[in-house]
Amino acid sequence: MQTKLAAEFQGTAQGQEAEAILRKCVHCGFCTATCPTYQLLGDELDSPRGRIYLIKQVLEGAPVTRKTQLHLDRCLTCRNCESTCPSGVQYGHLVDIGRAIVDERVERPAGEQAARWALRAGLTSPLFGPAMKLGQLVRPLLPAALKHKVPASGGARASQWPTREHKRKMLLLLGCVQPAMMPNINSATARVLDAAGIQTLVADGAGCCGAIRAHLGDAEGGLADMRRNIDAWWPLVEGLTSQGRVEAIVMNGSACGLQVKEYGHALAHDPAYADKAKRVSALTRDLSELLPGLTPQLQGKLRTRGTQRLAFHPPCTLQHGQRLRGGVETHLRELGFEVQLAASESHLCCGSAGTYSVLQPELATTLRDRKLEQLAPLQAQTIVSANIGCIQHLQSGTETPVRHWIEVLDAALA
Repeated sequence: MQTKLAAEFQGTAQGQEAEAILRKCVHCGFCTATCPTYQLLGDELDSPRGRIYLIKQVLEGAPVTRKTQLHLDRCLTCRNCESTCPSGVQYGHLVDIGRAIVDERVERPAGEQAARWALRAGLTSPLFGPAMKLGQLVRPLLPAALKHKVPASGGARASQWPTREHKRKMLLLLGCVQPAMMPNINSATARVLDAAGIQTLVADGAGCCGAIRAHLGDAEGGLADMRRNIDAWWPLVEGLTSQGRVEAIVMNGSACGLQVKEYGHALAHDPAYADKAKRVSALTRDLSELLPGLTPQLQGKLRTRGTQRLAFHPPCTLQHGQRLRGGVETHLRELGFEVQLAASESHLCCGSAGTYSVLQPELATTLRDRKLEQLAPLQAQTIVSANIGCIQHLQSGTETPVRHWIEVLDAALA
């Protein structure tokens, strides 16, 4: 796809990256078959191909309208189109560029601005934890819409962190909302790694991976989060503390994993952080990537595997963003668990997509219900996934327990 950048974008890093991405697009339309919003709405402008043309027009100097902003907002950034595209178009990077430009030129209504500010500030605030605890205390009294956003408390094992030291050490990012909403995911991760002879370390200064601010229009805030995390991790990456050098930075949230794996790209033009960011990205592993090495260590320690039918929902950030397909269910089966995928549409987004379920509730709910309909024939006793957003979003539409797969593996070790 040829484009002629407007003068203001010529020579800029933003313009050059967008132009390089646009050159790859051949307008084939393969992406329309796998785009969730196009499947629901049937509007070309709510497909990746349509949004690419909108962004192209913006870069060429066309007027930017509220309608352009609306179509870009509706995108889940699930990256299904990327794993479908035969030309390798990096749509996720392009839509980030397009959204940033459009948001600079189109003022959002006051209500939208307030909601986005509240999400950026609230989800990353130290007050989020106490607020969540209060919400859990009064959860039975909450209206349904709010109750669905407040999970039940994590249970007694959520606070049980292993204390043994091991020669092998890995860093874990706890996440911004996960410690308050579903703390057992983190402690279960530490317990499973402990059972496999790996000590889990946490850097106190690390926090949000940067995705929340970056995807809500605060690009500089997102970059600041990335730099803060790199600073917090660097002593352990370099082996500068008494705890030694970590061999990997582990992510048990696939959305955080995708974001951290892209630190090298996001900070490529920052001379102070480019090399560090590239190294951090190279060290980052989704928890599922450790499973092949963990399986031999865990085989003889599992007590209750195979006692329940599991349905696995692979998050978009895992299967399309990180391109990790088949690893979780394959290795859980090797460990003796009965795991199935939905017979169709396992590639489609569940509608969570970070803060999407809050900002686009109608589309998100439709996608959630569609996903649960596809999972229903499996008659699973537990639905498992690999990202807190997907887990909470799916749980809001079903009575079937929805958990992180590491919690199921941890319970089988207990």
